[in-house]
Amino acid sequence: MAPNDVTFRLQSHLAWRVRACLVIGAVALAGAALFSPLRFWSNLLLASYLLVGLGLAGTFFVALQYMSSASWSVAFRRIPEALSSALPVGAVGLLAVFFLHPSLYLWAHAAEAEELHGFKAVWLSLPFFWARSVVYLALWFFLARAIVRNSRQQDRNPSPEFTRANIRYSAMYLVVFGLTFWLASMDWVMSLEPEWYSTMFGVYNFAGLFLGGLAAIILLIVWLRKTTALRDFVNEEHLHDLGKLLFAFSTFWMYIWFCQYMLIWYANITEETTYFILRRHGFWEPIFLLNIFLNWIIPFVVLMPVSSKRNPSTLANVAIIVLLGRWVDLYLMIFPPLIGETPAFGFWEIGSIVGTFGLFLVIFCRTLSQAPLVPLNDPRLGESLHYHN
Repeated sequence: MAPNDVTFRLQSHLAWRVRACLVIGAVALAGAALFSPLRFWSNLLLASYLLVGLGLAGTFFVALQYMSSASWSVAFRRIPEALSSALPVGAVGLLAVFFLHPSLYLWAHAAEAEELHGFKAVWLSLPFFWARSVVYLALWFFLARAIVRNSRQQDRNPSPEFTRANIRYSAMYLVVFGLTFWLASMDWVMSLEPEWYSTMFGVYNFAGLFLGGLAAIILLIVWLRKTTALRDFVNEEHLHDLGKLLFAFSTFWMYIWFCQYMLIWYANITEETTYFILRRHGFWEPIFLLNIFLNWIIPFVVLMPVSSKRNPSTLANVAIIVLLGRWVDLYLMIFPPLIGETPAFGFWEIGSIVGTFGLFLVIFCRTLSQAPLVPLNDPRLGESLHYHN
């Protein structure tokens, strides 16, 4: 089959399941808004941050491939491109939290704000916080959209000018993303506990973001290879390299996790240890340990053999585990300071997960259906279609 004949349409028997997920999510959020407002806003923050992270990870993957002149990933580049469409939807949810319920952050309360001094008092002020958040999201959206737009224009025009333009946009994106996401993770998540700080928090959030993004890319590719003609263009060699990346960044996530934990434990400074004291006691501790199992121990053990990285079913199962680990990681970052010493997990949280999954699939499938599944006229497409290690 020629690349220009490969298109995507969501099958009808899957479409109703996706709609059912959306209904469950909407019911859960509506119920939480009525009966447990704190958990509503907490779940909205987590789900929106997760969606923004998936969008950023997809764009980061594409930008990295352009900047390194990589050819191996061109055959499946439309998947991470479509992943970036989650960014504006997640951004709407984040802005709703920031503008409609800023009291989720302790420092936004007048009494708490008076206890902040110096630079922290200036940085954690609502007008400045709102302005920074809008700038972060606008920059990410503009650069992601420019990269996807040029990639699609390349389908209609064989001129290499669109690839060259995307190399420039990718360079801008990598620099902007590196600086702004570091700040955004501190603004949106670390400031939930304004007295706590970690200089490694931005790197730790990036490690989790890209690990979750890789897992999503792998899971979607395995699904599309099974249900569409993408299987004619993406082979085991592509899956093998994606498996190696998942294995590597799972270990990188663990390395950053250990560095942050070990340095705080060793220094034993009161302002720093409070973060882990809360999460290492009571019912939070099993979740604390589960986070390590899902994000590192299971992927590390399962993906060690070469055969596992080349097996679509094994890769898909590990990707699902890592995505669950990504949710648990964010849950541990966001919920303890908001909920308190006892974890809250029930229909509101389950419904939020299901609804987020359904919303993501709707956005992803709609974006993926708007262009050929394989990037046409890309100068490196031929090399990618015949890729072998």
